[in-house]
Amino acid sequence: MTHKSSFYTLKHSFRIQHFAYLICLLLASCSISYKFTGTSINYDLVKTISVDKFPIRSAYVWAPMESMFYNSIVDEYSNKTKLKVIKRNGDLQVSGEIVEYSQTNKSVAADGYSAQTQLKITVNVRFVNNSNHSQDFEQRFSATADYDSSQQLSAVQETLVQEMFDDIIDQIFNATVASW
Repeated sequence: MTHKSSFYTLKHSFRIQHFAYLICLLLASCSISYKFTGTSINYDLVKTISVDKFPIRSAYVWAPMESMFYNSIVDEYSNKTKLKVIKRNGDLQVSGEIVEYSQTNKSVAADGYSAQTQLKITVNVRFVNNSNHSQDFEQRFSATADYDSSQQLSAVQETLVQEMFDDIIDQIFNATVASW
């Protein structure tokens, strides 16, 4: 009787393990995937986007800005939409120029010298939606970043410019294709 009882326990244990394994396998294979990009693009009408280079038209210039901005904005549309980025005549068209790159003293320390410096970038954007021209616009987008005045601008410039471009590109993306 003991042998039969232990066989029953072993058989029952095997069934429970087998059942648990099947449940885990089933749960792993049945996954639901949600992807939120926040876009309101009708992909039946709009399939392409053309993004022009944004030349620097500000009095103060840092040469790498033009290519940094262009690469970042193209990446944004490529990564967050199904739109094909083309050189010219896209269903959506984004163009413009960097019109301001400036720095100002933001705060003064007790010794009378600047403690914080603020960088500012403003980009003028023209947007054309060839499937719905009521959405066309021309608008300026800006971002700022602060840094400690004891630091040289050249030491923090690339990081701060990229942060500001990320902010500006988010604003442009939301204004052009996002549904909010």
